[in-house]
Amino acid sequence: MLQPRLVTLMFFRLLLLFLIALPGRLQAGTDCFPPEMLPDNLFPVVRLETSMGDVMVELNRMRAPATVNNFLAYVLDGSYDGTIFHRVIPGFVVQGGGYKADFSERPTNEPIINESGNGLQNDIGTIAMARFSDPHSATRQFYFNLGDNKSLDPNSRSWGYTVFGNVIEGREVLEAIAAVETSYSEGLDAPDVPVQPVVLVHATVED
Repeated sequence: MLQPRLVTLMFFRLLLLFLIALPGRLQAGTDCFPPEMLPDNLFPVVRLETSMGDVMVELNRMRAPATVNNFLAYVLDGSYDGTIFHRVIPGFVVQGGGYKADFSERPTNEPIINESGNGLQNDIGTIAMARFSDPHSATRQFYFNLGDNKSLDPNSRSWGYTVFGNVIEGREVLEAIAAVETSYSEGLDAPDVPVQPVVLVHATVED
């Protein structure tokens, strides 16, 4: 059994280590929260004009404020215009926002904080952020859920993928995109890439 004095000493040593590490951790975390975009609009509606038709999404700032601000930043600066949907898997996802038709990568802003624990699930007809294995690595790529993808939701052992809105028009467009021919792409070094590019022509915020 540890003596009270030894327990107290251990506690203060741990506290000192925590205080030493804290400023750096707080500084690193500030980059995870992008500037506010259209702050008076709690549920912005974005129209995505694609080469196969329009898709409209309602974003949920109440549940995913950082993610919505991040997405809107790319929309408002025209950065999504001319990008492609580079990953298409029927019944799973349609993913895009990161590459042009020649597979060159579009510039990214700082990665954002993971908000997957916001109560929104990766159900069919939702829009969510793609990321790497690092839970806080999402930047500009997003995807539409074509099924109820419970494996992408958070659980007691791992982070999930942040859902930040719903498709309110154009589900049939997403199904049409999901039906296009895909193959392995040498340019992207990835499977499930449409043979004929499906382009996000223009993204705008609806009035």
